[in-house]
This record gives sequence, C-alpha cells and structure tokens, in this order.
Amino acid sequence: MLERSRRLLTVLENGRPLHRFPVAVGMPGWETPAGRFQVLEKTAHPIWEHPQTGARLPPGAANPLGSRWIGFHRDCAGRKGWDGEQMLDFRGCVVAGFHGTPHRWTIGRALSHGCVRLYDEHVKVLYDLVSVGMPVTVLP
Repeated sequence: MLERSRRLLTVLENGRPLHRFPVAVGMPGWETPAGRFQVLEKTAHPIWEHPQTGARLPPGAANPLGSRWIGFHRDCAGRKGWDGEQMLDFRGCVVAGFHGTPHRWTIGRALSHGCVRLYDEHVKVLYDLVSVGMPVTVLP
C-alpha cells in the first residue's frame, strides 16, 4: 500500500506490515495515480527509454530507473504539461511503477513524473517480495 501524502510504501502480508519504505512520488500535475492496480511487469536491470525522444539508456549507475523496475499502471491517454523545467508532451502509452534511483536526495519528495522512486537497496527487496498480478493500492 502506497500512501502518497506520507510518501511511504508499506508491504503487507496477511494484512500486517512486513516492510516500510520511504519513497518519492509524482509532482503536482504529474501525480502518481491513486486507486487499485496490480503488478503488470518486473524487470531487473531495466533499459530506460525517454518517453518523448525515444533515447535509450542502458542499465548502469546513471540509469534513472536504478537496478529494478516494477510496473503497475498503464495510461494510454498521453500526458502533457510543465515539469518544472520544460514542457513535456508524452504521446501513446506510459507506465507508472516502482523503481530505484541513483538520485538518493529525491526520496521523500514529490518530483517524479508519476513513478514511485525508492532507494536502490529498497527496490531490490521489494522486487523479491512481489510477483506479477499482485495487488497494488495507492492512496492519495
């Protein structure tokens, strides 16, 4: 269960907290979607693809997804808006998910484009705990 307002991810087992992780969530205008979802995909050592330009960044220390990706929400309506630095116009489908980050200072803040960032050591633990099809609840 992700509590966006608290920037806290809690993994539950039989309704009891198993792990808690501090996270970064989506910035105003690019909020992490709230609702009930499920894990759609998992990827170790993901390749990051810029959603606007298509430029690809291989796995490694500079990859903004860190070492793990866990997708849970697909949005095919496209998104357009200011991200604090530039106007972005995403066309087609985008997926929100949990992932690591090389930018540790971002944890605890609302500044992503909808994804949920974790410390890389935490996303590795989360990756091993979840499976495709598992429910994901995101609270406002």
